[in-house]
Amino acid sequence: MKTISVRINGNSMWPTFSDGDVIEFENYQNQRVIIGDIVVFPHPHQSDNILIKRVIKIKDSTVFVEGDNPDPTGSTDSHNFGTIDASTIIAIRHTDNPV
Repeated sequence: MKTISVRINGNSMWPTFSDGDVIEFENYQNQRVIIGDIVVFPHPHQSDNILIKRVIKIKDSTVFVEGDNPDPTGSTDSHNFGTIDASTIIAIRHTDNPV
């Protein structure tokens, strides 16, 4: 499986990842997405903005994602833009099998 390196920009995934960290993700090729995985995807309303969030809920082909930062203002996520379609996922990091 091919991997991509992603640089963390901001604190939405703190304390798991910090601003400036470079994290390896698997290219997403329709792998099974499970609750707890971390996914990379374009912002639903700003396609030039790439986000990294944790999967919290899955229903059919839609995914509810959240940042790990406990500060409710620390992340733009599904609370702001709703669920994302799984087909928009670019890369994935399974929490049970980190890259």
